[in-house]
Amino acid sequence: MNKGKFAVQMMTIKSKVPELGVYETMRKITELGYQAVEVSQIPMTAETVAELKRAALDFDIKIAALSATIDPNPGSSSDNLTDHFQKIVDDCKTLDCNYLRNGMLPIDILEDKEKIMNFIDKAETMAKRLDEYGIHFYYHNHHIEFQKYDGEFLLDLIKNNTKNLGFEIDVHWAAKAGVNPVELLKQYAGRIGLLHLKDYRIGKVDLEGVNDPVTHKQRLHNIIEFAELGQGNLDMKAIIEAGLQYGSEYFIIEQDNTYGRDPLESLEISAGHLRELGYAAWF
Repeated sequence: MNKGKFAVQMMTIKSKVPELGVYETMRKITELGYQAVEVSQIPMTAETVAELKRAALDFDIKIAALSATIDPNPGSSSDNLTDHFQKIVDDCKTLDCNYLRNGMLPIDILEDKEKIMNFIDKAETMAKRLDEYGIHFYYHNHHIEFQKYDGEFLLDLIKNNTKNLGFEIDVHWAAKAGVNPVELLKQYAGRIGLLHLKDYRIGKVDLEGVNDPVTHKQRLHNIIEFAELGQGNLDMKAIIEAGLQYGSEYFIIEQDNTYGRDPLESLEISAGHLRELGYAAWF
């Protein structure tokens, strides 16, 4: 039977790293049954890379993907491909990792199509350079990529002007933009080796103590939440099957906010739902 591989997006549990350290955090992930991770929002110091490598060997856990921006982010010391290309390649090779993903385009270019096209050119150039090292470069979407430019979604603009760049489709953000995730995966067939699984929940409306009608409306309109898999409204079975059909290799569980719940507990809930759906062999 064809199958994919479930992974944990470590941004979900980044709060655990200062508490437990990278190595012990990885141990906790494997105790939940996961055997792959995507690394994001964790500083990739020499110590972090060494601990990831040690954990990968000791716990038989795969480093599915690393993260990097293309250009430096103001005020950030995170790795970027413009300034740290060889360091990023070396980290990928050290960790036996074949995917590198970019989390988002710079927000300050969104209103300038010329700057967007320049970003797309840079992304494709980096994808070609990384291909020479056997590393696949991927772009991760949010909802903003479904803004239209001259009648074309920004995400489609990126796709239609690149060949080497891949796409890490995040199904929660697609749904938030009013796009059917299954149909989106079909449109991006062959370019979606990474897929973010994240449920979409309507939270409780808290209007207690609010007398201002404007504030009432704001609270009413801001109740969309990230959710553990199976705790929201998305058809995860259909999404997973579409991802498998259209080329996804890693199905990565991510939850941006767990609303006070321990993120390891959230990952356990999501894992339980995936097993209930019949995907126990994907762990």
